Order: sequence, then structure tokens, then C-alpha cells
Amino acid sequence: MSKKVLIYGATGGIGTATAKKLAARGNRLHLVGRHADRLEALASDLNATFSCGDILSEGFIPQTVRDAGECIDGLVYAIGSITLKGLSRLTHADFIRDYEVNAVSAALAIQAALPALKKSPHAAVVLFSSIAASQGFGMHASIAMAKGALSSLTLSLAAELAPTIRVNAIAPSLTQTPLSQSLWQNETMAQSIAGLHPISRLGSSEDMAGLAAFLLSDEATWITGQIMGVDGGRSTLRVKG
Repeated sequence: MSKKVLIYGATGGIGTATAKKLAARGNRLHLVGRHADRLEALASDLNATFSCGDILSEGFIPQTVRDAGECIDGLVYAIGSITLKGLSRLTHADFIRDYEVNAVSAALAIQAALPALKKSPHAAVVLFSSIAASQGFGMHASIAMAKGALSSLTLSLAAELAPTIRVNAIAPSLTQTPLSQSLWQNETMAQSIAGLHPISRLGSSEDMAGLAAFLLSDEATWITGQIMGVDGGRSTLRVKG
């Protein structure tokens, strides 16, 4: 059955891959992003509607929900940041921005969409956490804190909104997207990081999109309150040394 899905971060690597996969399955999409040219082109390709703007702009989130329509079956929040600095270099602004972009705005997006989600018989929300929220990585204090908040938000809202709306999160390891390009564009560094995973490669946007599409589908109607690692086994397994 065709669903109406609202996708935040639609012009990012994971957001675009998710949008394409959902469109290929016959879903109707409303796309949200900051990059007007890319957003308009993607919306045209997928026969989708769209809203362009900055997630932190006052009034923008409620506007995106109004643009999406009165009934929403699925919401994907694929907006994030990667701030990698030692604690001594992190500023107050770094912490606040990471928290607002990754956690606060996700909560506000769900809050704004709640009346529309409640009109769907099988509504679902998919958020994106990170392996860094459960594993201790140096230089990750700000982003890990923000993604940890997002993981906790997932559990709290899954409990609060059950059984009407399912809420789950995907926790990737390093994924080859434009946002993370500085970490994998050097081949030596990319191979080194890939070797830390039992399945020794970096993640792809399609890896994340596949699970996101499943969690939004009617095949996942008994799955809620889960934070699922898509990480090549890195969060639970150790490669033989």
C-alpha cells in the first residue's frame, strides 16, 4: 500500500538513498532539505513535493508539515552533523548546534507532525543515531552526546506513542556520504577504518536506506523502540588481532 512519507535531510547521502528506495516502492514523498537545486531536481525525479530551508530557522518545521499534507504515514529524520574535535577545542556553540541539529529538531519535527501521523493506521518514525552513542571514540564528545540524546528520545517516544506510532532508530558506523567525506576520501585512512569492522568495508547510504524502508513498511508493524546498528558488526564483534 502506498504511504506518504516526510523525509528530512532528503539531499544528504542517506536521505537521498532512502527517498529513492521508498519512491521505487510506490510511496508518495515530501522532501525537506537546504540545497534548493538538488532538492528540486530530486523531487522532480521522484514526483515528490518539497520544502526548502534550514531546519533551525524559526517556523520552518511546522511549515514542512503543513506542506506535507494532513495525513503522514512515515517520518524520516536524516539530518545530522559530524563534529570531531578534542574536548579542549570544543566550544559552547559546537555543543549547542550538534544538540539542536541532531536531537532537538528531530523531537520538534515529530511533535509538529504528530496530528498528521495519528491519522495514519500504521504510522512509523525512523531516526538516525550513531555507533558513537554506544561506543567510546575519542574526538567524538559533542556528536556522541547529541546522538546519545537521540537514542534516548527514540526509546521515550516509542513508549509514549505506542501503539499508534512506531519509533525506531538506525545507528550507523562510518558511512560514505558527502557529510563524512573528510574521513574516507583518503584511501589509506578509509582502508584502516574499514579494517576495524568484521565486515571490512565502510557503510553505504543504500545500507541505511534498506533498513529505513523496512522499518517504515507494514512488514515491521511489531518493531518499535529499537536502536539498530548497521555497522558491519563493529558495535558487537571484534576482529581477530
